[in-house]
Amino acid sequence: MSRVLVTGANGFVGSHLLTALAGRGLPARAAVRMAGWEASGPVPRDCCIVGTIDGSTDWRAALEGCDAVVHLAARVHVVRERRDAYAEYRETNVEATRALAQQSAAAGIRRFLLASTVKVHGEGRPEPYAETDAPAPRDGYARSKLEAERTLREIASGTSMEATILRIPLVYGPRVGGNFLKLMQAVDAGIPLPFGSVENRRSLIYVGNLADAILACLAHPAAAQRTFLVSDGDDISTPELVRRLARALGHRPRLLPVPVALLRAAGVLSGRRATIERMVGSFSVDSGAIRATLGWAPTFTVEAGLARTAAWYLDTRRPPGLQGARGS
Repeated sequence: MSRVLVTGANGFVGSHLLTALAGRGLPARAAVRMAGWEASGPVPRDCCIVGTIDGSTDWRAALEGCDAVVHLAARVHVVRERRDAYAEYRETNVEATRALAQQSAAAGIRRFLLASTVKVHGEGRPEPYAETDAPAPRDGYARSKLEAERTLREIASGTSMEATILRIPLVYGPRVGGNFLKLMQAVDAGIPLPFGSVENRRSLIYVGNLADAILACLAHPAAAQRTFLVSDGDDISTPELVRRLARALGHRPRLLPVPVALLRAAGVLSGRRATIERMVGSFSVDSGAIRATLGWAPTFTVEAGLARTAAWYLDTRRPPGLQGARGS
């Protein structure tokens, strides 16, 4: 690869991918909406500010001299889920992908990798999902990502550009945010968590493993025109995740055996049904296809990934009031 364009490069996954590319000696260009690298790492030497990412974004300067694209930039939530919220998802996730794919093909890009989501398959079930399962997206974000996948395939099919799609589960690692960070904070604070009776299976992927999988997809000929599900390959339950996080943070886990039916009822009454379901329901994927096709295997175990995530948290994110609380 002569140069890889990474969109969303100052995000959680993007910043780790830039580090992985640099570690392999592969030149990369970071495409971002605006300056603001303080939270994610040093400013790369080759950085292109593209402004608002939508169907009218001009990517030509960013694409010049590149032969591969990793499209990570996406809208993952709308602050207020209004009736027209899907239009906001679609503008960023579908129309921006369409514009980038069309301009990439015109610029002679060899391979275009789109970061998608396992949520295109649905909201979970007892058995693992596979790439051959019919999509069944349930929310605006997942619907827009599925449409983006189809848009990319359609554009690539009429050109020499090779399209690869990665459907990604929950990603964790240093600099993680969102619900995973909130869970770490709760475990570190010693808050009793009501998940002791939960018997589910959830797929995760450590951000270092995801970056490695992306690099494998960029380099391997067999990844062309393929869609892969990817994970750490060690699906764990919510209480097991709490136990492993507690161990990594130097605590004993505090889990209360609250019946799952009661948790679900509380989720409905509190308006947090989706959040509770993510904690008690199963959502796992079979990542056998990427392993068999590309010979890819995770570099980090879940235990090692959680240890690195916990070390980052203890060094940089632990609230001052909890300093010295390890071992409690």
